[in-house]
Amino acid sequence: MKKNMKIAAAALLCAASLCAAAGCGDNNPRAKKYSVYCPDGAPALSLLNGLSKDDGNFEYCVIASATVQAQVTGENPAADFCVLPLNLASNLLGTGSEYKMLGTVTNGNLFFLTTGENAVLTSENLDTLKGKTVGAVQLTNVPGLTLQATLAQYGIPYQTIASLQADKAADKVNLLQMGTDAGNVTPVFGCDYYLCPEPAVTAKIKGTANSAKPFRIAGDLQALYGGEEGYPQAVLVAKKSVIEQNIDIVDTLVSYFKGNAEYLANAQTATILSLLDQARVNGLAPAFTQNNLNESVIANCSVRYTAAKDCKTAVNEFLAKLIAVNPNSAKTVSDEFYYLG
Repeated sequence: MKKNMKIAAAALLCAASLCAAAGCGDNNPRAKKYSVYCPDGAPALSLLNGLSKDDGNFEYCVIASATVQAQVTGENPAADFCVLPLNLASNLLGTGSEYKMLGTVTNGNLFFLTTGENAVLTSENLDTLKGKTVGAVQLTNVPGLTLQATLAQYGIPYQTIASLQADKAADKVNLLQMGTDAGNVTPVFGCDYYLCPEPAVTAKIKGTANSAKPFRIAGDLQALYGGEEGYPQAVLVAKKSVIEQNIDIVDTLVSYFKGNAEYLANAQTATILSLLDQARVNGLAPAFTQNNLNESVIANCSVRYTAAKDCKTAVNEFLAKLIAVNPNSAKTVSDEFYYLG
């Protein structure tokens, strides 16, 4: 509780500093700095090209995922721009009255781990999961919901089980909640497969390399769900008032997001970590470090910008699939939610 309070306080301090830097109350939209909030982890990699520009137009703030909601809600939301999970955006901002979605920025970072002789999962053999147990990190949140939506997409039945000692179905995939921390995942736990996000996937493979049951990658959930396109994971939204008052600043930020994949392909790890450190709120432990960030991890985080006008259908379809799994996980958004300029 104390740790969460400290992180929340840090986020508030960041908001206060951004407000001061932006010249709150200044009627000249070109004279202010625009705030860009983003949770740490894979979504934060989408900021790197913009962070490297340091053009004086934006103040970037990398925050804890638990504090993102506070930046886009309330009477006077702090964020001019914000990167946040799609399902959260749909729940909070789906009417388009306060914020509009500019585009998707990440497209999934979830992979299956396994040990021994278990097969690598593909679209051709996914039904081999029937009768097996899959331990999923955040089974009740978007990672697990996406897994369930993917199984439903292939017509593969599944059930959730409370523990490895529970009765397992031979004709269904048996899904087990592994908590919210990928650090809990270990080969000795006893599942056939585990669903984990990067950078934990690479860390787990590296950490078990010399053990009796080393982990290896056994499938790509993004590819299983949507091929090369993956699934719409995190989105960039902008205040409706900012779009109406200064479309040039919107276009500038979007250009940075569009160029981010190319930037990441050539950026040095030390540079990436330094830029993120400069934007991260005080007291928040970094998601990426020298020990868990490399070219493979960056590639596995699927950082790629797609404008709202080009992904509207895919976003609506994904939200519908999440809602089918759990009606409370997301909401159908209005057409006004999308900025199609």
